[in-house]
Amino acid sequence: MCGESSTASITPVGEIMSEQLETINFSNTAQESAIKMSDRNVSSLVVLDDNGRAIGIITERDLVRRVCTREVSSNSVNVENVISSPVKTVSPEISIDEVADVMVSNKVRHIVIVDNNQKPVGIISATDIVAYVRENSENVAKMSSDVIEALEREGRHTGI
Repeated sequence: MCGESSTASITPVGEIMSEQLETINFSNTAQESAIKMSDRNVSSLVVLDDNGRAIGIITERDLVRRVCTREVSSNSVNVENVISSPVKTVSPEISIDEVADVMVSNKVRHIVIVDNNQKPVGIISATDIVAYVRENSENVAKMSSDVIEALEREGRHTGI
């Protein structure tokens, strides 16, 4: 960012996370998860244990690589055999920059946001972060342009 301050570094992920958190139990089938993803128009589901805690995540990519490319029926494979686990979780207070670092260092595209009891309250994807940064960058550029114009106008009036 070369000398610019970034609001992403101080913005908590809880402000941009998706609260539309779709879940599935680990004992459901891969087919049930695919149907739910399709019905809800999402690309991932947080996999919960019987206590409601996030134990993994299942994505369209997981289904393609671990079910569709094998000679098995999706209704005979349990979600627990397909999930990416353990799931990466963070609190809503962690900064967007830190979440991006977790994604990159762990090579994951989704992070589950959990409360103090480790119960899922939201999710964030790499796409969400890119959209935020893009929008924020445009705002920073606009603010910088406005500040420069104001300073130039001020300079013309004061003879600087």
